[in-house]
Order: sequence, then C-alpha cells, then structure tokens
Amino acid sequence: MAKESSKVTQSKLYQYYVDTKTATEYTRKTLVLVLAGGEGSRLKGLTKWRAKPAVPFGGKYRIIDFALSNCINSGLRRIGVLTQYKSHSLIRHLHRAWGFMRAEIGEFVEILPAQQRTAKKEWYKGTADALYQNIDIMHRHSPDYVIVLGGDHIYTMDYSKMLMKHVLSEADLTVGCIEVPCEEATDFGVMSVDEELNITKFTEKPSEPDSIPGKPGTAMASMGIYIFSSSFLYNVLMQDADDETSSNDFGRDIIPNSIANHKSIAYPFLNEEGNPDFWRDVGTVDSYWEANMDLCSVDPELNLYDRNWPIWTYQTQHPPAKFVFDDKGRRGEAIDSMVAGGVIISGARVKRSVIFFGTHVHSYAQVKDSVILPKVNIGRNCTILKAVIDKGCFIAENTEIGVDHDEDRRRGFHVTKKGVVMVTPEMLGQNLFTGTNS
Repeated sequence: MAKESSKVTQSKLYQYYVDTKTATEYTRKTLVLVLAGGEGSRLKGLTKWRAKPAVPFGGKYRIIDFALSNCINSGLRRIGVLTQYKSHSLIRHLHRAWGFMRAEIGEFVEILPAQQRTAKKEWYKGTADALYQNIDIMHRHSPDYVIVLGGDHIYTMDYSKMLMKHVLSEADLTVGCIEVPCEEATDFGVMSVDEELNITKFTEKPSEPDSIPGKPGTAMASMGIYIFSSSFLYNVLMQDADDETSSNDFGRDIIPNSIANHKSIAYPFLNEEGNPDFWRDVGTVDSYWEANMDLCSVDPELNLYDRNWPIWTYQTQHPPAKFVFDDKGRRGEAIDSMVAGGVIISGARVKRSVIFFGTHVHSYAQVKDSVILPKVNIGRNCTILKAVIDKGCFIAENTEIGVDHDEDRRRGFHVTKKGVVMVTPEMLGQNLFTGTNS
C-alpha cells in the first residue's frame, strides 16, 4: 500500500504540466467580471501607491492572483478586470502575469478601466455602476451567465461548482456565502435563508444576524461573489441606473431589491468535510498580517502546494534563496518561514515570517513574526518583531521595529490595535515614488 502511494506521489511530482478544469458548454458561455478598483484605505500605506488587489501577498503573489487563478483552474477563460484607483501597478502586473491567454479561441483577461462611458461622464460610483458602465462590452461577449467577484480576497474556490448549482436551480441570482458565527457576522452582509437555501432577506452588517436553519448560532455571510443569468443582470442594472436614490452598489441595492421577486439562492463555500473553507478578507493591516502568518503554519489552511490548483503569477527572475554563515551568533537561518527567490539571509535569524523576493537580511539581524515585502534591505543588528515592511525599504543598522510601540509611533510608523507595526519607505524618509529623500 505504501509502495503504491509512493508511486502515485512520484508520478504527480514528475508531471510537467498542470491539470485544470476542462471547459464546458456552461463555462464557455460565462463571462467573469473582477471588481478590482477599490482604494483599500484600511491598508494604510500599503495602498498609497497601488490598488488593494495589487498588494503583494504570500512571498511572490499579488492579491488579485487568487481570484484570477480560481477562474483559470475552474475552466473559466473569459475574464474582464475592472480597474479604477491608482491602477498602474495592477495593470502592469496583469499584462505581465496574465497575457498568456489566446483571444482567438475565446480566452482573455481584458482590462476595463473607468472610462466615463455613459452620458453622465462619471467614474465608477459603485460596484453595480461599474458593470452598468460596461454593459455594452458585456453584450458584445453575449454570455448566458455573468460571474461578478472581488479581486481583493484570499482563497481557492472552484467557481464551476457554484455555476452548475446556479444553472440547475434555474436561479436568477446566486450569492457565494461563507458560514460564520453570528457574533462575527455583524461585519458582513448576511443572507437569511430557508431550508432550501433560497434567500429570504439580505441585511448589511446586522446587529442581530439570522441563523441558518438547523445551525443555530451560525450565519450566512456574503463573500461578494455573485452569479447572474445575463438577461436578469442587464435589466436590474438598467433599473438601478435610472433610480436616483440608489447608491449603485450590489450589496446595498441590487441584492436586497432582487430577492422578493426573483429566484435568489445562497451557495455555501464548504470543504469536502462539509465545514467552511478558507476565505480571508485582507482589508486591514491586521488581517493582512494574519493571513500571511497563516502560511507559516506546519499545515496551513490555504494550500499553496496543490499542483492541480496552482496560483499563477508573474515573477521576476531570481536565483534560489541563499543562507550563509554558520558561526555562533551569526548563523543564516529561517525557521517556520516562507522565503522567496533572490533572498539572502546572511548570518541572520528569521522565524515565523514571510520574506518576499529580492530581500537581503544582514548579519546579526533578527526578524520574527513579520511580513517583509520585496526588495527590502535589513541592516546589521536590526530587530524586527511583528511588523509589515513595505517594498523597497532600507532599514539602517541597529534599527529596532516592534520592540517599543511608543518609539515606533514617535518615528511615524503605523501601529495597529493588535500591535502590528507597518513601515513604508516614506515613513523612513525614503520617498521612492517622488524621487526625494529626507
């Protein structure tokens, strides 16, 4: 038995290509629209020069790579990405990482920036307005179904299963949901459902969320993933655009107004054991830090090593990570950590941290419980604890970060309620994007 298992494992490792979902008549007639224009202001300095979906994550990826990889791995190859806020970094990444699709056979990742396409000449005012301003482009692709999802969450999900549930249920609208304890559901839009998971009510951030039938104390929270039958979607978008009292948002307007007169169902995101699967909204510095730290666990909930569900991305060419020196007090080592290519740990100690590509940690430095973004230089004798260090920071020798929070605040660093210290080049007087240093 063990021999057979070893043979199967060896065969999987030897395979030189990836098995993704085969396209079906339903996935071929589905258009995916990824909402990637959010400002992400709660991430503070991490989104000062980039849109939230473009924020690096997990050592080598961008946040948007997870939603797009889910599409490709689910057999969905017609994708539009709607951009708006400081989108240059995001668009550049999309060109580099997702330009391998062949439009001649109906595969594409198409960038749809805010273009003031309607008579009002306005930027995207809300999620529903973003789709309405591109309704002519949707018609051009003539889909039977439209999947709308956010580009700023971390998870792996087979959208084709949700699509088939939508098709077989003959629903007008299907909402992807995650089961959460009622006390946590107050931060989400909550679906009230019956025994067949038909949505009976939608409440935005309720003080007393309704429980799922048969699961007291558990609520159905929206993941911001929607599947529409296209004719229904066109109608509700046009009605919403004509409503001067609407905020032109799916969560606030489209979903609540559609439930009473149209078939709307909830689709719970569950693993093979029937429990809620991994899904994270990394919208704050604390949640971003926690999601990265999860990856350092011995058996993390998010499996980045599944060869049949890879997370695709663009990566610059770097040599393998290198660990040098083995002297007492000067040993290059990383424990319970993820270390990307091009990193040099030179006589330094790294523990339970995520180190992005191109970073150099010099001798006698200590990095613990931290997320170090690309191309950071950490000088000798530095101590960095429970921190997020933004791309391109130069940390001078003997610097301490996360040791004394009062001192961190005095120096202009951002300290969260949970004690995570965020440092950007600007906070260090290194204004990489304006060309001036203090």
